[in-house]
Amino acid sequence: MKPKSSPSQKVPAQALAFIDSVLALKPKVAVFDCDGTLWAGDAGADFFYWEIERHMVPADIAQWAVARYADYKEGLVDEETMCGEMVTMNAGLPESQVKEAGEFFFSSVVESRIFPEMLELTRRLQQAGCEMWAVSSTNEWVIEAGARRFGIPPERVLAVRVETKNNAVTDRLVRVPTDEGKASVLEEATSNPIDVCFGNTLHDVHMLAMAKRPFVVDPTRQLEMLARQKNWSIYWPAASKNPNRK
Repeated sequence: MKPKSSPSQKVPAQALAFIDSVLALKPKVAVFDCDGTLWAGDAGADFFYWEIERHMVPADIAQWAVARYADYKEGLVDEETMCGEMVTMNAGLPESQVKEAGEFFFSSVVESRIFPEMLELTRRLQQAGCEMWAVSSTNEWVIEAGARRFGIPPERVLAVRVETKNNAVTDRLVRVPTDEGKASVLEEATSNPIDVCFGNTLHDVHMLAMAKRPFVVDPTRQLEMLARQKNWSIYWPAASKNPNRK
């Protein structure tokens, strides 16, 4: 599957220098976080509210979920639990319906936020025969839709997954990749050494540390500080509106 190309003339010189610095490593395996790394913003949170606004889930579930997310923002619910519940709230819906919603949501809301240089980078990596993986704590319906734009096939997407039964979503979680869990799912999925890895928050640290060369993209303040301590490469996308950017 070929990723949609981003014309090189639309990628600024500093972005081309970043791309060249990655390609010079001749990576055979590359791993990408998605939200905030391949595109701006949190597609998981956006899809959560998008679904609720469109009454995809029952009103009582929606009311509970919004209150629960508020507790999460206050630090009263941990990351792994919240990321799982944002997916299991779809229990009972036909999976085909949620998949279709994920594709429509990505194309209409997130696609315009893709970082052009990350699209160009993955295009060139694919041309070079690099094995690419996407790892995310957002639901796989949205992440699979997004990963296709970057030439990453569904079988190399490690995102939040639930079991399905008779084409219906259940509340039984299969995986919630975040923090140490991102490293764990990668270790289970592939035995190949990870040459390069890209992430943007502290939730990616364990995964970044697995790579021969970690790249921090559009990082949060906390990850930027850690990256400087560890001498990890830091890259700010040209279109970044990150307030932490110098």
